[in-house]
Amino acid sequence: MSSSHIMTAFDEELKYLTRRISEMGGLAEQMVAESVRALVHSDLALAQKVISDDVILDDAEREIGEKAIVTIARRQPVASDLREIMGSIRIASDLERVGDLGKNNAKRVVAVAGSGIPRKLARGLEHLAELALVQLKEVLDVYASRSPEKANSIRERDEEIDAIYTSLFRELLTYMMEDPRNITPCTHLLFCAKNIERIGDHATNIAETIYYMTTGAQLEGERPKDDNTPSVGATGA
Repeated sequence: MSSSHIMTAFDEELKYLTRRISEMGGLAEQMVAESVRALVHSDLALAQKVISDDVILDDAEREIGEKAIVTIARRQPVASDLREIMGSIRIASDLERVGDLGKNNAKRVVAVAGSGIPRKLARGLEHLAELALVQLKEVLDVYASRSPEKANSIRERDEEIDAIYTSLFRELLTYMMEDPRNITPCTHLLFCAKNIERIGDHATNIAETIYYMTTGAQLEGERPKDDNTPSVGATGA
């Protein structure tokens, strides 16, 4: 087999991984958006769809991992090619976790459907989800362009989501203190808000992976964080 044929086959394998990552990203975005919509509108059918879609995302991650292992064994790539393949495995793992977080939110729709969500809290959840989804969409665009500068920029903006999450955390505590009947639904919403905040963390993970894939270097310093919920207490709410 000629070296040119081997290189062409290897390029096709890399393109396959890139395409599957993009497909995973699109489904993960959809699941997150639909899970929040299901929460806000108490849409049980949509929540069940999100839960069912998680199986597709799980299968895609497993398929990418298996393809990557076979490619490494067959081609024995080095340097940037090896980083490309290993990066695909890491990004697929992050996207699978994003899907899990969307599924977990969808599972809580039944728990909060009976009491409903106050409009102010619904707006807070929607705004938090909007920021997380923008960050996820942008990092998937960066995966296509392989821009290390844009990857670093996304990492630097992670604190925006943390700040909104902290504000929503305070609001939920206030509702719980005002009326004990709010404790159960607001506890579920606290978990939902944390899940959305963690989606932003996974988008940041992907940004760091892309930076490493393209430069061979790790981003230095700690991520900017603005999650102050550990210091929020009843008196500070």
